[in-house]
Amino acid sequence: MSAPGPAPALLNDRCPRCGGGFHCGAQEAHCDCFDLRLSPALRERLAAQYSSCLCIACLRALSAEEAKPPVSG
Repeated sequence: MSAPGPAPALLNDRCPRCGGGFHCGAQEAHCDCFDLRLSPALRERLAAQYSSCLCIACLRALSAEEAKPPVSG
């Protein structure tokens, strides 16, 4: 029998954007978002719009959306 690994992180947070559960590890010295580069403008917009952390999926989607070239019309 193998030794048990570390316990999976509990999904104890709720993303204010999508409503999904996630685990923010910021208070534990490492969170997935630490490896994600967000522009200063996006960080400012998120801070103004949300009072708590967003899940990594939403942060990635918002970052990718921001990186898209503008549509000319």
